Amino acid sequence: VQFVESGGGLVQPGGSLRLSCAASGSVSGIYAMGWYRQAPGKQRDVVASITTTGRTNYADSVKGRFTISGDNAKRTVYLQMNSLKPEDTALYYCTLNDDTGHLYWGQGTQVTVSS
Repeated sequence: VQFVESGGGLVQPGGSLRLSCAASGSVSGIYAMGWYRQAPGKQRDVVASITTTGRTNYADSVKGRFTISGDNAKRTVYLQMNSLKPEDTALYYCTLNDDTGHLYWGQGTQVTVSS
């Protein structure tokens, strides 16, 4: 599976960014797509996910600020990030869960929140 991620960049605190991801390649089926992030010196954590049925899940730290959307049939997923904080600075990875439980990873897009 290959990923094309975009939308990362440098933004001031309180600003917004929209991450996009498109996946291609052969998979048996898709259960969900989502986003993880990893800040320097920290573990990689889930940010948000969306299943093929439209069920969404968010990390507590981003609830009310981030919104995930997408079309699993088209293998696209988006992350609208509002009210960004310096602690949101991280490398953001697009992910795809297939229906066998395998998790595929994108290469990551950098988000930096700084004044």
